Amino acid sequence: MSAGGSFRGSFPQSGDSGSTAGEIPPMVRTSLSPHPSPSLGDELPVADPLPFERPTPEEPVTPVPAEVPLGPTGRPMPAIPEPRPLTEHGHARVVSMCNQKGGVGKTTTTINLGASLAEYGRKVLLVDFDPQGSLSVGLGLNPHEMDLTIYNLLMQRDIDVDDVIVPTGVEGMDLLPSNIDLSAAEVQLVHEVAREQTLQRVLAPALEKYDIVLIDCQPSLGLLTVNALTASDGVIVPLECEYFALRGVALLKTTIDKVRERLNPKLEIDGVLGTMYDGRTLHSREVMDRLVQAWGDKVFHTVIRRTVKFSDSTVAGEPITSYASNSTGAEAYRQLAREVLDRCHDE
Repeated sequence: MSAGGSFRGSFPQSGDSGSTAGEIPPMVRTSLSPHPSPSLGDELPVADPLPFERPTPEEPVTPVPAEVPLGPTGRPMPAIPEPRPLTEHGHARVVSMCNQKGGVGKTTTTINLGASLAEYGRKVLLVDFDPQGSLSVGLGLNPHEMDLTIYNLLMQRDIDVDDVIVPTGVEGMDLLPSNIDLSAAEVQLVHEVAREQTLQRVLAPALEKYDIVLIDCQPSLGLLTVNALTASDGVIVPLECEYFALRGVALLKTTIDKVRERLNPKLEIDGVLGTMYDGRTLHSREVMDRLVQAWGDKVFHTVIRRTVKFSDSTVAGEPITSYASNSTGAEAYRQLAREVLDRCHDE
């Protein structure tokens, strides 16, 4: 401090020169790194690539096999060939639709399988062997207005099969109609000689005119059903994908075995058909799994799914193949027809 009380030497006075730029401390901290920062033109080091071994010609890559699509039965879906056209008709194969449980799709399958077989050029005869006459009603006939039915053919010896057969609205498919009168035949046949062969006897003249005869059985294992099995070469078992329908199949198989042993050695099970299948429900899938476990390859690969078109076509009195030709139900029965012909070695 000077004598006048002012500080000197600490601050510049007027006339003194100010501090130079070199005396001002820098505002930016200098780098402490011993290596200078790279300039924009310098290249940064790049990491080495991961090693990749290319296959040599001596080590070919093995292709991964494509997965075989599974059908609704849980088995690989085979390629079912198209049926070949026939040049002549006759030597009909007789097939019964049989299941002692009602409401499993016997009549629906008889109508639509027959119509599908007719589409493939087969001459088909449908036999309504149920006193309820559902097959006749499903094809647009009134059972109360029929003069002659299969009951007359069974019980009256002067009636010929050609007198009872009526045409349907499907080309190549005919019908032996039925009504409630047939219920009396089961009682009257009890006293007949060779009562189990009665249907076989009356159908014999028609076998040379058709390729396939489909018999719609009643939901029981009585004398009428035994007649149908005795007259048949094969059996198709429609089975609803429900637990109660599954329980009764063992009893049906026992009946079929007895008929084969005692009355009809050529009888065989052509297949078991899953009907009213709904793949969205666990219960339907479980029943189908149990069915395949119990019957194996006897279960058709074709499965008939639920659809309201079946009910609509029944009201219309015609098969689903003509009522809703492009529906999934119609395509399913066409596939079933191909599978049936393939299994039976159609000739």
